[in-house]
Amino acid sequence: MEDLRVIISGGGTGGHIFPAVSIANALKELRPNAEILFVGAEGRMEMQKVPAAGYKIVGLPVRGLLRPLWKPGNIGVLWDFLRSKKAIKKTIRQFKPHVAVGVGGYASSATLNAAYELGIPCLIQEQNSFAGLTNKTLAKKASKICVAYEGMERFFPKEKIMLTGNPVRQNLINNNITKEEAANAFNLKANVPTILLVGGSLGAKTMNVSVLQNLDKIAQMPVQFIWQTGGYYKEAIANELRNKEVPSNLYITDFISQMDMAYRLADLVISRAGASSISELCLLGKPSILVPSPNVAEDHQTHNAMALVDKQAALYVKDANAVVELIPLALTTVVNADKLKTLGENAYKMAYKDSARVIAEEVLKLVKE
Repeated sequence: MEDLRVIISGGGTGGHIFPAVSIANALKELRPNAEILFVGAEGRMEMQKVPAAGYKIVGLPVRGLLRPLWKPGNIGVLWDFLRSKKAIKKTIRQFKPHVAVGVGGYASSATLNAAYELGIPCLIQEQNSFAGLTNKTLAKKASKICVAYEGMERFFPKEKIMLTGNPVRQNLINNNITKEEAANAFNLKANVPTILLVGGSLGAKTMNVSVLQNLDKIAQMPVQFIWQTGGYYKEAIANELRNKEVPSNLYITDFISQMDMAYRLADLVISRAGASSISELCLLGKPSILVPSPNVAEDHQTHNAMALVDKQAALYVKDANAVVELIPLALTTVVNADKLKTLGENAYKMAYKDSARVIAEEVLKLVKE
């Protein structure tokens, strides 16, 4: 067959972009000559992250629907969608892809609708346990739907579904790091129970406030913290801490570039319940306390979290209760070896290995068909 050409579309958050890039990388491993073109939304994170990963991207003027759906501003959103669909049809005719892959997010709706109308086979990848609006509306047009959770036939036609798990950042699965190396990266100790608190790349306000309100408790405990505040809250937190005594067992940073080191050192992870984060925690067998974000469509993070909680693979704290409950729960859990072992083992049982490669192989099958 001639050299493979694939369009991959979606983005808006790291949770859509990491899987998309992982699938592209897996396709390149299987077919080194493959040409891959990404399609994103103008002004969104993918317009920087995708070129940084070495791939070409075109941007569309798409935006998300406003909630509630009857807001008059949605007329403009619909107009941008139609403009985007017209633009991407032109790109598809020029690029001539053999297959289109959608990972969710604003751009994938316009792209996969256009690809379907031009007779290009489509595959969608749904990261969450509660399907997003984009993928639900695309399901009829997709030839294959790759999912990360069981029970997704309540959203999609059963005969199209394949359980693949979510592709994760490959550099995290590095088992050669010693605890000592990981501890040195954060000026911490290798033999002290460690809690890693991450609120996503932008940060999570409630989780940050939980730490600020419990500095005295943290200072008294024989544990240590790696606290990623997120860039958005960096200055506000620096201002708060100027008048407070910062515990010596608290490492503070707005962004962790060496996540592999952070995960290696952590005995317990406090995290939002985004699909990518959960997939990483499972693959690494990490005990976690999940604090679902209340600010996401269809409350899908709570559904993601409960999929683990129901199998005793994670603990759960509601965002509204986090300031009172989160840090005390973390401090008692991180020193409970039996609890950590149970949570970690059950999380690992839920992991899917080689998700990106499995999805890439499905993409190639659609091309053959």
